Amino acid sequence: MYNKLMNYIVFDLEWNQCPDGKEHEMRELPFEILEIGAIKLNSEKIETDRFHEYIRPTVYTRMHNKTQEIVHIRQEVLENADFFPAVLERFREWCGPDAHYCTWGSLDLLELQRNIRYHKLTGFFPFPLKFYDIQKIFSLAFEDGKSRRTLEHAVDMLNIEKNVPFHEALSDAWYTAAVMRFLPDDTLHSYYSIDYFRIPQRRSEEIYETFQNYSKYVSKKFPSRTAAMKDRVVRSTTCYLCGKKAVKKIPWFTGGSKNYRCLSYCEEHGWLKGKIRIKKAEDGKGCFCVKTLKLVSEERAREIIARYEEHAEKNIVP
Repeated sequence: MYNKLMNYIVFDLEWNQCPDGKEHEMRELPFEILEIGAIKLNSEKIETDRFHEYIRPTVYTRMHNKTQEIVHIRQEVLENADFFPAVLERFREWCGPDAHYCTWGSLDLLELQRNIRYHKLTGFFPFPLKFYDIQKIFSLAFEDGKSRRTLEHAVDMLNIEKNVPFHEALSDAWYTAAVMRFLPDDTLHSYYSIDYFRIPQRRSEEIYETFQNYSKYVSKKFPSRTAAMKDRVVRSTTCYLCGKKAVKKIPWFTGGSKNYRCLSYCEEHGWLKGKIRIKKAEDGKGCFCVKTLKLVSEERAREIIARYEEHAEKNIVP
């Protein structure tokens, strides 16, 4: 993803929800964006520009109590703001053609795309959408890689001066950019994320990515879990280092969990563990698969075999 001419767009959103409770919300738009804040960094992570605009709501025109407690946006500010399509177009122009998006977690991207879809706008993001989840990469760089900390936790841990309030879009974008500067470049560029709001609609669009120590495959849509797990491409295990087919030693099994696992062997590179997560499509119609393959040690392979045999004895395989 990295190139010297790129710009990092570090952005944050604030949004409102239905003030009358979840049971009255609009299913296709549970959160309506009220504010966009962004910091533009060049390839050296030096700030070159800022973007900040409020958005006049059209769906949830009254503020939810919790939103008001956290966000502190005055109603008159929103009433004098522009509507979402106009603000989005200005944001698009500001981002430019070689934008690489960065967020704290994946929720901002999800809600931005939901708002784009609701307003029947198109063409904002490329497909597939690759982005930098700074929350995840912070954990990989400084913690266990699995924990997901708050932005303020990261700011405190890195001793970044807190001179602007949190829970304001531009401020949170600034703090995210500040955390990002502490991330080693090789870690940042090696662990980009793939957004799943839009998924492949056909085989030719399926996504294959190879990272530092694992590979990822995102499938097209299937009508059901059963149909997905019958698909030969979904079930295949190819070594991501040599491209050769690895021989399955343990077939795909669940062992009582939601995810499928398997164990294969590559003659050249050794043991390869597989994991398939089956996710619901955003439109609620059907599902898709995210498959990861990772080379593991002999010891880890034995653990997977033991787990499979244990579940087989209990008759919960697959």
